[in-house]
Amino acid sequence: MSHKLAGEDQAGPTVSGPASARRQPDMRRVLYRETHSSRAAVAVVAAVLVMGLAGYGLLEAAVHAIGQPAWLIEPQLAAERIVALPAGVPPLLLGAAGAVIAMIGLFFLLNAVLPGKRARHVLKGSGSSTAAIVADDEVIASALARSARIAANVTPEQVMVVVSQRQVLVNVRPTSGVPVAENAVLAAVQDELREMSPDPVPEVRVNISTAGVIGA
Repeated sequence: MSHKLAGEDQAGPTVSGPASARRQPDMRRVLYRETHSSRAAVAVVAAVLVMGLAGYGLLEAAVHAIGQPAWLIEPQLAAERIVALPAGVPPLLLGAAGAVIAMIGLFFLLNAVLPGKRARHVLKGSGSSTAAIVADDEVIASALARSARIAANVTPEQVMVVVSQRQVLVNVRPTSGVPVAENAVLAAVQDELREMSPDPVPEVRVNISTAGVIGA
């Protein structure tokens, strides 16, 4: 009896090991969700619009089939008016309606075509395969601005950093009479980025303003 129980205890970890591994989240999917905006809301809106139009068309067709007056407009009359456009419609109203429809179509088209990336980067500095750090671009910009400010020896108000997916733009307004070494600022920002190891790694550009700031 005791030998059987020992055997069961030894087999326990062997069975639970693969099951535990299968329960671990797929980091690629998690990171994709964190760095890309969801299309669920837009898809729901599109589905509701299509269902509403289809339901209305079915309702009008059913009312017309049983010989009752149209709920809003006869399907045949609506088709004739659409074919006759722009006759009988003021140009201003027709242009406004066309602009609204075009904007709605462009909205759905861009949501379907564009990648929908959020203003975030994945930081690979941890080197762990089971954990990752996702940072907002504003947080990254704040850290880079601090490095640029120290390298340029200016106040925080004289440095502005903009971080995008592919580029980091560092704008520095030097103090009047105190030159700023652009290479030193560039090297400091690049070193900070190298420690963060964002994915993708953006290109760094440094702009030194020609208009200085009067020191306090």
